[in-house]
Amino acid sequence: MKIVVVGGGPGGYVAAIKASMLGADVTVVEKRRVGGTCLNAGCIPTKALLASSGVLNTVKEAKDFGIEIDGTVKPNFTAIMERKNKVVNQLISGIEFLFEKRGVNLVNGFGKLIDKNTIEVTKDDGTVETIKADKIILANGSVPVVPRMFPYDGKVVITSDEVLGLEEIPESMLIVGGGVIGCEIGQFFRALGTEVTIVEMVDQILLNEDKDVAKQLRRQFKKDKIKVITGIGVQTCEVVDGKAVATLSNGKVIEAQYALVCVGRRPNLDNSGVEDIGIEMERGKVVVNEHLETNVEGIYAIGDIIDTPFLAHVASKEGIVAVENALGKTKVVDYRAIPRCVYTEPEVAGVGKTEKQLEAEGVEYNVGQFDFRGLGKAQAIGHFQGFVKVIADKETDKIIGAAVVGPHATDLLTELSLAVHLGLTVEQVGDAIHPHPSLSEGLMEALHDVHGECVHSVPKL
Repeated sequence: MKIVVVGGGPGGYVAAIKASMLGADVTVVEKRRVGGTCLNAGCIPTKALLASSGVLNTVKEAKDFGIEIDGTVKPNFTAIMERKNKVVNQLISGIEFLFEKRGVNLVNGFGKLIDKNTIEVTKDDGTVETIKADKIILANGSVPVVPRMFPYDGKVVITSDEVLGLEEIPESMLIVGGGVIGCEIGQFFRALGTEVTIVEMVDQILLNEDKDVAKQLRRQFKKDKIKVITGIGVQTCEVVDGKAVATLSNGKVIEAQYALVCVGRRPNLDNSGVEDIGIEMERGKVVVNEHLETNVEGIYAIGDIIDTPFLAHVASKEGIVAVENALGKTKVVDYRAIPRCVYTEPEVAGVGKTEKQLEAEGVEYNVGQFDFRGLGKAQAIGHFQGFVKVIADKETDKIIGAAVVGPHATDLLTELSLAVHLGLTVEQVGDAIHPHPSLSEGLMEALHDVHGECVHSVPKL
């Protein structure tokens, strides 16, 4: 069986390796470097940068832990970016190494569908190669959305693609969009001294989370002196004398060295050939069935080009399922327990349903909550802002949602993600003994709180 994967991002490269493991003859077509947006201009580089700003903050706070540091503490932006690039390059090399060891063929160039069994690859030197396949996996990924009102030039008005390649610390930055990218990038540059303003059109940052979750991060942003404007959009934006000048819908004018537009992403399907060969589309996305197959037999689609969350770990899971189905199985993806992660300080993580979703659906639920402030480990490490929230179905006691805001929230979430995935109850998970002292005790306490059995909390009135 010959399988061609179009796109070498977290969906495509995982699909390719899995296909090879299952005995297929696999080719990956990728115009740029393997790893996709996540590795090259998203998840990984931003985490590397945030790790640097995190160390900077730790050093600045050293006195609070009884550590005296003589001399000036300041960021070396060139070194920070070089470290980021080193991390990215190491991981890219790792994928290429896996391709080599698994026998995955990598073809660099732009892939276009010609028919259900043919991909035309245009290489950088202009030459064209035609590749035949028995099955095709489309994993084209996504690109930033830039509304027409923004004079995008990649220099002053930029997207996440350009912001990770800046060569100097900006004096000021206007960030349009208070989602994951805006919050992470904003906090990173603020830690380095940039004057940061985040403008979000809706009434809260992190729109997909409950208000109490978003409120915790906004509180930290206030401490960081990040200006956050919500419920107000950008009316106009122009570049004047080398700076971005934006007028908000309330008449306020903001001037900044850079305007970072991060209001969303769209499927990267321009000139891909999907519509030319009759693949069904809806609102710019490829339509697939529960087995991730398009209406054209033998062609599957995964990741950001279909109507599922734009998350690397979702694309990877879909890649595995699509390949298994292409090779004869009938697997489906369970989307009930998709982790949502924001790597700010404090970290924000969620899984399953939110309270506002359940209220809209008319589902009755119980909530348990515990503040990190009440944990010995959190106090000992000096990071105690935030809380754990567990949401359970009132009738079945099954855990159907959770949120963690605080230290190592994205790691702690795994236990609750597993609970949602397996349909475990509050009683089952809460009965497990958690180590002391640890941050994971916050999960246990929140679970106990669902039924008013939390020992380390004040009784509810």
